[in-house]
Amino acid sequence: MEIYDVMRTTGATRQFTGEPLPDEVLERILDNARFAPSGGNRQGTRVVVIRDPHTREALSDLSVTGARRYIAQQRNGENPWNPLHSPGVSDEEIAGVEVPPATQLLEASVVLVVCVDLGVVAALDQNLDRIGVVSGASVYPFVWNILLAARSEGFGGVLTTMAVPEEPRVKALLGIPEQFAVAAVVPMGKPVRQFTKLTRRPVTEIATRERFDGEPFTVS
Repeated sequence: MEIYDVMRTTGATRQFTGEPLPDEVLERILDNARFAPSGGNRQGTRVVVIRDPHTREALSDLSVTGARRYIAQQRNGENPWNPLHSPGVSDEEIAGVEVPPATQLLEASVVLVVCVDLGVVAALDQNLDRIGVVSGASVYPFVWNILLAARSEGFGGVLTTMAVPEEPRVKALLGIPEQFAVAAVVPMGKPVRQFTKLTRRPVTEIATRERFDGEPFTVS
């Protein structure tokens, strides 16, 4: 596929046909994805490839904590897990939310847990008075390359983070060293429905000239 076609049709795939994703195809996906950039080219990413159904069920269970708060806040009209606003729902309300199983983790052909070594990333925003995001530049291009490569191979997946609130337990489950952070849990397989067109805001709404409040970027 042409690269622009891949970029325009790589959506979030959460429903899978059950068709296997062979190891040789997955190896090819990872072999191409590894060329993603990272800070200082230190390449601190690691991937745990999970096919065992019991491990995937455990990951699904560990996703409940994040999903409970997400659903509770969403029902309350909030932007879930937003770093600027505290939840408007109580701990009791969050605890009372019924969470359906994370079926994408159970039904995918394979689940990837992508980690990043915090000992090698450059977090230039570490002293700012806000949530850190810059260190993600050393891992999320790699995750997105995985999804682009999967689309090119006729497969799909989705970047999930619902298990991250339970990171210590995820690390214990998978034997992840302390200095690594869990960046994403990515279920992958053959999509039930392949995206052919995605809806996104136009360039004029996301790009401006010279300043944040500048004129919309257009071709004159």
